[in-house]
Amino acid sequence: MAGIVGIAAPNEDQLVADALSKIEHRGGAGSTILSLDRATFGQAWPGAQETHVTCVEQHAVVLDGEIHNWTDLGVGATCPVEALELAYTCAGPEFVAQLDGPFAFAIAGPRGIFLARDQLGKAPLYYGRRDGAICFASELKALLGWADHIAHFPPGHYYEPDVGLRRYARIEAADTLDEDAESVAAELRDRLVSSVRKRVDGGEVGAWLSGGLDSATMTALARRQVSELPTFAVGVEGAPDLEYAQAVAEFVGTDHHERVCGLDEMLLVLPEVIYHLESFDALLVRSSLTNFLVGRLAAEHVPAVLSGEGGDELFAGYSYLRGMEPAELPAELVDITRRLHNTALQRVDRCSAAHGLVARTAFLGREVVEYALQIPPEMKLNGDTPGAEKWILRRAMDGLLPTSVLQRPKAKFWQGAGVGDQLAGHAEQLISDQEFESERALPDGTGLNTREELFYYRIFREQFGDVDPALVGRTKGAPVA
Repeated sequence: MAGIVGIAAPNEDQLVADALSKIEHRGGAGSTILSLDRATFGQAWPGAQETHVTCVEQHAVVLDGEIHNWTDLGVGATCPVEALELAYTCAGPEFVAQLDGPFAFAIAGPRGIFLARDQLGKAPLYYGRRDGAICFASELKALLGWADHIAHFPPGHYYEPDVGLRRYARIEAADTLDEDAESVAAELRDRLVSSVRKRVDGGEVGAWLSGGLDSATMTALARRQVSELPTFAVGVEGAPDLEYAQAVAEFVGTDHHERVCGLDEMLLVLPEVIYHLESFDALLVRSSLTNFLVGRLAAEHVPAVLSGEGGDELFAGYSYLRGMEPAELPAELVDITRRLHNTALQRVDRCSAAHGLVARTAFLGREVVEYALQIPPEMKLNGDTPGAEKWILRRAMDGLLPTSVLQRPKAKFWQGAGVGDQLAGHAEQLISDQEFESERALPDGTGLNTREELFYYRIFREQFGDVDPALVGRTKGAPVA
């Protein structure tokens, strides 16, 4: 995704340029500083989004993301940023509820800066203050050292001058469908096809392919819509992900690339991963190591990739969900989907943007999320049968994937890649029980869960100092020592 920075103050070109330089990895295709009457903006963009910013210097708008329906926002717009400016001017702030796609953007209007972020928080955004003026950036590191009161800009909100933050959208549990499984599976497949089509049109794209059901679904549907599809997998020697990814690649016919890594390489890139990820959450960092490496591999070949993120949250892919009563499931799925913005979606964004790559999440397309939340919980769960979670998704993909993949039980990202508990074991050798007990308390009153998390936190503090731990997303249900 692109990188954006700005402040509601004129003549701050050097300040914005310095901040933008800290997230220049999010670009690669170009960058610009906009000096405006009441604001100063900066933007860096990757190759996959270059067409979205061709007229950015003509408008008081900076955009990180993709607006799939920008041509529907008003008459006369020639590019997404112009469409956003026209829609805001003509319809007011509530126009953001119409937008389809991942986005975080700023518009410099006559009364100040207008900010908005998509309802799931697929595009990252932080905001704060400097001498009373609101400021913003795509990553935390771009604001550190000069902005005060830094916070996550909440998903599904906009900021209007003189009004403040307002929620315009929120993921909610929906009334369940009264349809048979065959009809639901067919409609789900149609919506997935449509969502994938939006994300493969108009440019070269590949797919991250772990061999799990979610990434395999994205790969299979995309391959039927493009003439060539490179796919990418990373894991340790003998990792099950590599075996299943190869099976999917051969079945659907992709140009497959894989890399084998080991603990030494993961430890070598760990500080870089934590720097880009801006997190010390143990499960998030652990899963980001191979994700970071597969992002680097993909960036050598394509400007954008499809990611299977969101499938587990929408279709009940986690093992703990199988023990829940069906009536409890919809609320739980809504809760974990709302938490994606500063956990798994942050991983996907940072592990791609670190390499100037754009990752697209078709499971989280508006039409898919809306429908998935209406599917009866019984169609997502199938008792305690291994490999039966996400049953309706498996039904929708029947015939499009190898049987071995359709029946494969859910594996945690790092387990499938073969990382397992190697990192935890390494941390336990480095950090004693006494050190853990004396250092586990965090400044906000929360605590670190494990010695592995303390290992990551030490690196995080070296890079960012005493950042408010509340700015770091924590994985729900993470193990505690």
